[in-house]
Amino acid sequence: MTETVHKKAPPAPPPSPGGPTSNSAAHNGRTYNGWTRNDTLEDYSLRYAPKSFRRWTPYVVATTALGGIAYLADFAIGGSIAVSHGFSSAMVAILTAAVVIFLTGIPISYYSAKYSIDMDLLTRGAGFGYLGSTLTSVIYASFTFIFFALEGSIMAQALELGLHIPLPVGYVICSLVILPLVVYGMTALSRMQVWTQPVWLVLMVAPFVSIAIQEPGKFAEFTHFAGDSPTGSGISMLGVGAGAGVALSLIAQIGEQVDYLRFMPDRTAGNGRQWWAAVLGAGPGWVVLGALKQIGGAFLAFFIAGSVGLAKANEPIQQYVHGFGTFAAPVALGLATFFVILSQVKINSTNAYSGSLSWSNFFSRLTHRHPGRVVYIFLNVGIALALMEGGVFGFLNTVLGFYSNVAIAWIGAVVADLVINKPLKLSPSYIEFKRAHLHHFNPVGFGSMLIASAVSIAAYFDAFGAYGKAFSPFVALFLAMVLSPLFAVLTRGRYYIARADVLDEPLLGPDGLPSAATLTCSVCATDFERPDMAGCPFHQGAVCSLCCSLEKDCHDTCKTGAATAGPVELGVPTVRAVD
Repeated sequence: MTETVHKKAPPAPPPSPGGPTSNSAAHNGRTYNGWTRNDTLEDYSLRYAPKSFRRWTPYVVATTALGGIAYLADFAIGGSIAVSHGFSSAMVAILTAAVVIFLTGIPISYYSAKYSIDMDLLTRGAGFGYLGSTLTSVIYASFTFIFFALEGSIMAQALELGLHIPLPVGYVICSLVILPLVVYGMTALSRMQVWTQPVWLVLMVAPFVSIAIQEPGKFAEFTHFAGDSPTGSGISMLGVGAGAGVALSLIAQIGEQVDYLRFMPDRTAGNGRQWWAAVLGAGPGWVVLGALKQIGGAFLAFFIAGSVGLAKANEPIQQYVHGFGTFAAPVALGLATFFVILSQVKINSTNAYSGSLSWSNFFSRLTHRHPGRVVYIFLNVGIALALMEGGVFGFLNTVLGFYSNVAIAWIGAVVADLVINKPLKLSPSYIEFKRAHLHHFNPVGFGSMLIASAVSIAAYFDAFGAYGKAFSPFVALFLAMVLSPLFAVLTRGRYYIARADVLDEPLLGPDGLPSAATLTCSVCATDFERPDMAGCPFHQGAVCSLCCSLEKDCHDTCKTGAATAGPVELGVPTVRAVD
């Protein structure tokens, strides 16, 4: 099922020679299928999230966003780092990665919540260009299906141990059970995450409280845990770098957080404190709990290593069976199985949801068609299922260590634009995401990411020695942060904005926030709020951002000659009325 395009005759040429030029090509009328027209299913997957849809309180949005970090891969990652590199190196690696993730998450969360756009739309306007962000959509989508596969593998391990379901069958079950939750987007996910959060929190901390009461000496013993590390429990810089590289693979998690934060209500004088608390707590704040879970996973790996061996010590189901066994031995297996299933449903619903957004953005730009977000849920889950059946959990450190190089180059380039280029007025002060106003590629972000990724991947494959490999993600971050402002200066901001806004209706309302005024799209004849609309000389009227993205016949006539026309004003949105 896809959108249907109806051909209609082109309008008559305008009487004024100063007006828009008429086109010889036929103009399109477009209607969308039921999945795409249903806002509850579609969740504005390719659009600005309008005020009329953002009806949740900051608390509900934040709780829904934080519900997505119920994943147990943190326990597996922490356990794996501790087993591989020992206690001290693991702690320094985990905390270093957490600081980097927290700091980079602040500007991304703020701009997403302020402009009500997801990670893909934010990337478009933060130095990558319209088609330049296509590659980052794949990077982000790969994050969602890699972690869906890791989390699904953990859930399947629980089904095998608790219910004796073979792993291959468990992988299928873990994939299918997520689909009904994700189809209804934020509407269903917000309810599920809010109601299950208290139960999940109690079960997560229960083993640690029990061990602290019954065997408090274990925490002191943990500091001497060496695992398989050749350097024992002391600090090894190579161990710190390698461990931090694995933990930094989670930096793209901020994308999943802002997929929810885009539904924040506008910040006003009345809700300012709640707004900031929600944005910081559910945005970069996810990594605080994430780091604690990684440390908890490292501790539980140490706690059970003598019972299950180092090879299985990083499996969350094993960690929680033994953890619950310290206070509820008769039902420990059942309780652990329930906890793992609950955790994985909470996170994989988010992974599948965010993946559907990324694939929607990717394919809409390449194919100029959009069958609806729901279609891409099945694609994302299908890829994840294939990875699970291929045994991705067994290559945890390798997969995440490599992925972190690309992910951090992308995030670093976006952050550099937001925290360096914008304050220095090297880039626009606002986020422009519509195709009608963007160049295909912006070398500032896109070029920075490509170079940083290439160098860091070379380092990961030993081009610069053992230390270069261990710290390759930091090489990617440093290069992206330096190259972005450098390219912005060299290009003089020429490739951020392709043309001025040509609509009469102001982009911002009297309160300085994005206007809630609605305009009718001249292609699909549907009303959308002003930030989602652009003036189109091809259709001689206003068009919504999705119809603009899907248009195949215009050949970007609105931007002809824009690349050589010089920089567009970068400070505020330029608004020019159509003659």
